[in-house]
Amino acid sequence: MNYTIFGESHGPAIGVVLTGVPAGLELDMDAVAAEMARRAPGQDPTATARKEADQVEILSGVFEGKTCGTPLAAIIHNTDTRSKDYSKLKDLPRPSHGDYAGSVRYAGCNDYRGGGHFSGRLTAPLVFAGAVAKQILAPMGITVSSRVSMVGGVADPTEEQINEIILAAKADGDSVGGAIAGTVTGIPAGHGAPDLGENAEGIFARHLFAVPAVKGLSFGAGFAFASMRGSQANDPFYMDGDTVKTRTNHSGGINGGITNGMPLTFEVAIRPTPSIAREQQTVSLSRKADETLIINGRHDPCIVRRALPVIEAAAALATVELLGK
Repeated sequence: MNYTIFGESHGPAIGVVLTGVPAGLELDMDAVAAEMARRAPGQDPTATARKEADQVEILSGVFEGKTCGTPLAAIIHNTDTRSKDYSKLKDLPRPSHGDYAGSVRYAGCNDYRGGGHFSGRLTAPLVFAGAVAKQILAPMGITVSSRVSMVGGVADPTEEQINEIILAAKADGDSVGGAIAGTVTGIPAGHGAPDLGENAEGIFARHLFAVPAVKGLSFGAGFAFASMRGSQANDPFYMDGDTVKTRTNHSGGINGGITNGMPLTFEVAIRPTPSIAREQQTVSLSRKADETLIINGRHDPCIVRRALPVIEAAAALATVELLGK
């Protein structure tokens, strides 16, 4: 199953086309709506004030409540845009955003309003695609979950700490990053390969790095392996009835690029949002001169919490692909 996301942040709509969706899947639209609500903006002071219903309209690929096996196309209308807030970004790219790189890549033809196709707004159709993938995986006993593992340098924060850290950054006209730990349970052993293109870690990396703001990824113990000895890092095997399991899961459910039957665990690093209220140094693309920039508009001081369903969506889509390897 493959997907293509289309649209721009301030265009009439954003959406996704899924191909390779199995026929006969009864889509639970209430479950889809619940996933969309987890990501939706404008729900509390720690998120952007932009308000979008994020209601999904299916255009094709579903008939009488079941998928047809043909391309599944869905759109989400944009209803709360303020394009005037972004008029100066055509000439003054935001530091560390996709503005400059996108302008070079697309010869200045990119839609810069609200970040255009580079906006986090485009993660909404990704969540829909992931919701479909989750419903494909559920009958197989495969589940995808995630949690906030760090915000602003604080590991395993409580909800109260998350709010305090984000609101403190917002009060300073700044933003803050963090990390998300994900788990996929129920993947049988034997999926993947050591080779390029079929490697389990590689498949997950491709899907997860397609999420805006993901700048780091590790599996299992991750970078902690660098300070471990083999006797600490190895996962001893044992028999649980007729099933081979490991007593620890430092490898994150993958050995040699192939799943070993244990939960597949990973962690992604989420960068702070580049759109902050402080004055920043940039350049004028038209005048070829240094310039300063104060960003207007409505932006998230931290996207980590809203990114949970996005990361789960990417992981679910990666799992569907992996099961075919």
